[in-house]
Amino acid sequence: MSAERPIDAGPAAAGFRWPAEWEPHAATWLSWPHNLETWPGRLEQAERAFVEIVAALSPHEEVRINVVGGPMEDRVRARLAARGVEVDRAVRFFQIPTDDAWVRDHGPIFVVGEGPPGEREVALHDFGFNAWGGKYPPWDRDNAVPAKIAELAKLQRFETGWVLEGGSIDGNGDGCILTTESCLLNPNRNRGDDGRAVTREDVEQVLADTLGATDVVWLAEGIAGDDTDGHIDDIARFVALDRVVAAVEDDASDINHRPLQKNFECLQAFRGAQGQAFDVVALPMPPPLVLDGQRCPASYANFYLANNVALVPTFEVPNDTRAIDVLRDCLPGREVIAIDSRDLVFGLGAIHCLTQQLPR
Repeated sequence: MSAERPIDAGPAAAGFRWPAEWEPHAATWLSWPHNLETWPGRLEQAERAFVEIVAALSPHEEVRINVVGGPMEDRVRARLAARGVEVDRAVRFFQIPTDDAWVRDHGPIFVVGEGPPGEREVALHDFGFNAWGGKYPPWDRDNAVPAKIAELAKLQRFETGWVLEGGSIDGNGDGCILTTESCLLNPNRNRGDDGRAVTREDVEQVLADTLGATDVVWLAEGIAGDDTDGHIDDIARFVALDRVVAAVEDDASDINHRPLQKNFECLQAFRGAQGQAFDVVALPMPPPLVLDGQRCPASYANFYLANNVALVPTFEVPNDTRAIDVLRDCLPGREVIAIDSRDLVFGLGAIHCLTQQLPR
């Protein structure tokens, strides 16, 4: 750690920033699925989708996988090898027990400090995790994941008492962050010291101190079926410094139509501190996906940007092609890979929810 950066300072004050997802990665972190209550009757199918995610990522960057113990590691190694993944070259396993697989939310958020030429420090921020407002106990093992990653990876760890999930925010690497009121202002996440509800100003100060936010764009709410109270990574995502793809629902009778239209209009109207505007690109939604009577939060916005590739959730419907075409146009030079996510989303999340980037 640089002597100029006091260890008791927050990440932003210590010279760190939150890089954009499209910036170069050293690795992608996963937590292998094992919770039968998350994918009742579909855990085997969810694991198959995880294998496909690793197979898509491993030619381009290291994949780091949290496993509950040695027997799980042996089983996962065998499954990956059977799929043709070069496990010894491209995958590292970490004996970090978890309650569930949603590493985007229970894992750390990595920040970078620009040092002298050719040098760049990587640290992590350990936000609190309470299973999306206390919905799915227990969560103590998940909440401990960032500290364990910091210890095993020998990274500086910043910590606050603030609860924040990685899927609730999206950033452009230059201080602009997208989020939703329905999630970050929800009293099931955080309250003030006097028990009061937190305000936009409270949240914006935390994001400035921890992630270097200079502009925070507030959308209203998320999509139907999302049990996270409206994570941004199902509705709007940066694909470049000033370009955002935003989910839209063409069917005016669908419950998502009006909220997504309002979000789209909000993004179009945004002007940053320097007057900058967004190029807002419409990203279609899949038709409603209902499994076992449950509306699932299926969205193409839950894609993941890795080195040279974009992994996009698909649902075996005609709009898959439309969405992939939109993202291919927005991500020139990046291979767009479809991952069948029908079983993943039964667990109420998809590819972005299940991955976390480690910057290079």
